Amino acid sequence: MKLEKFKKNKRLRNTLLTLGAITALGGGLLVYRTYALYQEEKEYNVIKGIVPDFGYDVKLAIQVNGAKANDAPARGLYKTEIKCNNEATGEWDYNAWNLKINNASEGTKCNITFTSGLSDAEYKEYLEAGVNARRNTYRGKDITYLYTNQQLYKQIEDCTFDDIYVGDYIKTTNNSHTVTWLIADINNYLHSGYTDLQTCHATIIPAIPLKDAQMNDSDTTANVYKDKKLTAKDNTERSNLAAYVGSKMKQETLPDDILKNYIEPVFGENIITYTNLLADQFDGSRSDQFGVNWGASSGWAWYESKLDLMSEVNVYGSTVWSSSGYDIGIDNRQYAIFKLKPEFINSYGSKRFNYWLKAVAASANFAHVYYLGGAGTHHASASFGVRPRFLIK
Repeated sequence: MKLEKFKKNKRLRNTLLTLGAITALGGGLLVYRTYALYQEEKEYNVIKGIVPDFGYDVKLAIQVNGAKANDAPARGLYKTEIKCNNEATGEWDYNAWNLKINNASEGTKCNITFTSGLSDAEYKEYLEAGVNARRNTYRGKDITYLYTNQQLYKQIEDCTFDDIYVGDYIKTTNNSHTVTWLIADINNYLHSGYTDLQTCHATIIPAIPLKDAQMNDSDTTANVYKDKKLTAKDNTERSNLAAYVGSKMKQETLPDDILKNYIEPVFGENIITYTNLLADQFDGSRSDQFGVNWGASSGWAWYESKLDLMSEVNVYGSTVWSSSGYDIGIDNRQYAIFKLKPEFINSYGSKRFNYWLKAVAASANFAHVYYLGGAGTHHASASFGVRPRFLIK
């Protein structure tokens, strides 16, 4: 078919465009997932269509190991070279296995050359660079379709995170609970834990708290909710439990309600069991980080977990009211979502909310996020939001 006939046949044109998905991103960035619908001028394969933000056609010429090709090769160990005209620049995204073009304009043409010989180490470096870019880019896209077709888990399992960025979200309804789940971070717990976490993962939080609940029935952080001994992951016997591990929230609400009724029905076997360093002792005579004798967390141990409340550092990027370093453990880094979208700390959309954090603040108080934007503390018997985090693979 001649190009002129292709231009005139609008119905056919629109049908054929479904074969080559074109995505326009902000800042003049175009992403092409498939290529080469038609030949034009001998060397260029032309992608036809009206790109919403630009309104012009883009032409690509592809070579694979010296031979002209009508499409990009299947994912593999290829070195890439991209040259574009009109001051446009191209980059091959090894994670999504597609082309990105910056500064595209009317008449942009790009030559893409694929050459075998990329080493496994070089390929891994490209993938890691792509993951770092995704966890440092807020997108906010609905990726429920990836959850529905199971591609979400495949992209995490193969560590490419092809179409997963921080701030993307999944909407689910289960057991009458309709929840928006946010990608809070990517691979941020790699090589953490008493047992080395080597599994690629996404850290998930609900966009808004799942429900309101108490940290304890009474105003205490110093006493165990249930009088029982626990065995830590390092096989030490732990008794006289207090602080976060000793709370009703950790011992009952999170595992028996939140996990079973909200999270497991949605994510099932893809939830990761990891080892977390958690505060489990409290000393009423210990001064807190401000030097005030309000008592403080005074010990920790390694425990297996599927979900936990967040630390102050996870949310704010620093401690505020946490009584001591025992409240932090491996939760010593801010989640990317709160760095990129700080308004998500206490709000989502038009809704603002309070919710508990896992840090002891005093003998009667735990830390929490205040709906007006402040970092606060409150008596343990107060009913605030439960906004846990968990990891999926």
